[in-house]
Amino acid sequence: MNTTLNRTQAPTIHNATNFEYKLKPITSITLQNNIPVHYISADVQQVISIEWVFDAGTWYEAKAATAQFVGALLKNGTSNKTALQINEAIEFYGASLKVSVGNDFAFVTLSCLSKHVQVLLPLVYELITDSVFSNDEVEIFKQRSLQKLEMSLKKSDFVANRKIDELLFGYEHPYGHYNNKEQIQAIESADLKTFLHNHYNSKNCQIFVAGNFNNSLITELENIFGKTTWNNASYIHNKVHNIQAASQMKHRVTNDPTSVQGSVRMAMPFIEKSHPDFAKCIVLNTLFGGYFGSRLMGNIREDKGYTYGIYSYIYNNKNCGAFAISTEAGKDVCEATVAEVYNEIERIKNQPIAEEELLLVKNYLLGGLLGDLDGPFQIIQRWKNLLLYGFTQDRFYTNIDIYKNISTQEIQALANKYFVPENFYELIVY
Repeated sequence: MNTTLNRTQAPTIHNATNFEYKLKPITSITLQNNIPVHYISADVQQVISIEWVFDAGTWYEAKAATAQFVGALLKNGTSNKTALQINEAIEFYGASLKVSVGNDFAFVTLSCLSKHVQVLLPLVYELITDSVFSNDEVEIFKQRSLQKLEMSLKKSDFVANRKIDELLFGYEHPYGHYNNKEQIQAIESADLKTFLHNHYNSKNCQIFVAGNFNNSLITELENIFGKTTWNNASYIHNKVHNIQAASQMKHRVTNDPTSVQGSVRMAMPFIEKSHPDFAKCIVLNTLFGGYFGSRLMGNIREDKGYTYGIYSYIYNNKNCGAFAISTEAGKDVCEATVAEVYNEIERIKNQPIAEEELLLVKNYLLGGLLGDLDGPFQIIQRWKNLLLYGFTQDRFYTNIDIYKNISTQEIQALANKYFVPENFYELIVY
């Protein structure tokens, strides 16, 4: 029976707090060489995504810049294939192969049609185990990196992003380190081969699979990646780095005397992801500066007009936590921007928070989670973020419960506990 839509009547609005959230289960197996494989098979379009994850971020570097160089050059040649041949093979099958490197992990991600995956798996294995990092390719990339660095150093936001992490952790710490000209020039092909074989190995790998596939794919993963150990699987990756934070808390840096804008960064050490208060602090951060309707936005962008946008965020590092505030503002209002941040800190600590404001934040966070649970590719990412940090699905449901039920009084107590103005590093780069 057809019904006529009444366009004069608005649809019913439902609070995201009223929804029931369920994380679709994941299947986990172990290949013969003990590589964990986590997968979600779904009858969607004939596409598939496979991600190989390694503890191979900058945290594990023995020589500066090697982790980023390996990630950038992994597709640039093996003993049997040139960079051109590799890229032509990927494009021929309409696939995408991306390599990304962060502070803690390196990710090799293959996306393709399901019918082509078994043809492309041997190529991925070849890249991981037999990339040669030829001298020519390394030199070309070094020159590009140096040119890019020279241009980036003229930008205040680039300088500020590097400097604030150095203040928080210390230049020798992986989270505070940034590559300089001399370190880039010192990279050699042998450094990259050593890092690849020590860190991209079968003992240091997890595989995440999502999409439309059958058991033959698992068999193929076993045959190619799981039968034997590969690369230097005996290498021990555990590393400990000591934080050497700066003693001076306030920093003003002139980078470009002719610029009309400055980059403002404020940051302090913070709790890690494993802390019981972490999920509650996600709510606190969102309300304070974590989305477009936040308090920082309302004051510094909407009311004062100092900036087009200002955000706060909690670092997603595995080993050390931090909290930061970031914006660009006119030179003449940078100091006023810093002052207003402190004003908002005092306000959230000392003035009652309206229930309506907190409900909006809850709907924002939970609504985002609904999107993360829509389809196998989003769900596998949610699982990946749990498993890589040592959590189970209980963490997911605990977070949901916190997002739904945290009170305004708890938010205010958290602000008083963690927002300590004396702990903030202040940095303005002009």
